[in-house]
Amino acid sequence: MKPVQNVIIPPLNEPKKIDFLNLKKVNQRHIKKINEAITKVLSSGWFINGTEVSAFEKEYAQFSGTKYAIGAGNGLDALNLIFKAYIKLGHLNKGDEIMVPANSFIASALAISQSGLKPLFIDVDPSTFNISKKTVSKKYHKGVKGILAVHLYGQISIDQELLDFAQSNKLLLIEDAAQSVGAQNKLGISGGIGDAGAVSFYPGKNLGALGDAGAVTTNNTKLASTIKTLRNYGSHKKYHHNIKGVNSRLDEIQAAVLRIKLETIIQENEHRKLIAQFYLENIKTPHVKLPQVENKESTSWHLFVIKSSNRDRLKEYLSKNNIETLIHYPIAIHKQKAYKEFSNQILPVSDSLGGQILSLPISPVITISDATHVVKTINNFYK
Repeated sequence: MKPVQNVIIPPLNEPKKIDFLNLKKVNQRHIKKINEAITKVLSSGWFINGTEVSAFEKEYAQFSGTKYAIGAGNGLDALNLIFKAYIKLGHLNKGDEIMVPANSFIASALAISQSGLKPLFIDVDPSTFNISKKTVSKKYHKGVKGILAVHLYGQISIDQELLDFAQSNKLLLIEDAAQSVGAQNKLGISGGIGDAGAVSFYPGKNLGALGDAGAVTTNNTKLASTIKTLRNYGSHKKYHHNIKGVNSRLDEIQAAVLRIKLETIIQENEHRKLIAQFYLENIKTPHVKLPQVENKESTSWHLFVIKSSNRDRLKEYLSKNNIETLIHYPIAIHKQKAYKEFSNQILPVSDSLGGQILSLPISPVITISDATHVVKTINNFYK
């Protein structure tokens, strides 16, 4: 006997809507301190490159286990600054190829292109959706000068094998840590494993500002100094411009807000792990494939992404049951019109994921009660 399609078992009471991410609730938890911090900045009359930025940079460097953290305007700028600094230092030249996963947000590739470098798109592991030594080695050739390792969904993509591969081939290993604040594995903390890391503090990230913001992390003194100069019009001293720079500075208000949120990021990441573990232990249906992680510490659970061959119907079914879901990401980068020159490349895993993946609600304000409704609803889904 065939199962009935899309069986929906009505709940006893109509459930509240479960938002994918409710930023109002997330920020409300910190509202008193945020208001005080903003008032303090306003009263100071200093809004760019002041004491709040300096303090946050020191605190975030300590948090990420690096010598330096350099604030930037956003995550894309942070990546751009890394590549431009390496070009300025002579470690990269315009036209060099940088390996980057095709299964990522387009910013990963844009940073490479905008810096005058060339993206070399590689496929990802079908289990983790991240790059690996196996996927990288398939496309590697002598013209490649670096790897941009994206810690997609919050899971660190660099293991000992990939690190050894990069070092043995003298490749720069740069972390796109936009989604992985606080994640760590045996090699270290996100942003402190490779040669440099870029993080985004976009409002929806685990550590989110109230607007665009980002940072670079590194242990390289020359790189850090060059990035500090580049981000400030190429100036290390007012009206003295040694190089052609850009304007990409973390402002005082965002830094003040981030300092407050940094105080609780560990606890908030732990809550995400609690929700993720609840999903992993209780979603039991053959129609959904659950995410695989190295260990519970290796991911910040920025996103909880399941896979289903019947994704679109599942998404609609969850929406009818007041559960909001999103797709990260529906189109691989090499299939985007912006990169149409790469559209003929065949990357089987990346090409297929866009039609199967679905991100479930996970955040510091999702409750076990919310997660229970998500689980029960998914478990009652049939083809």
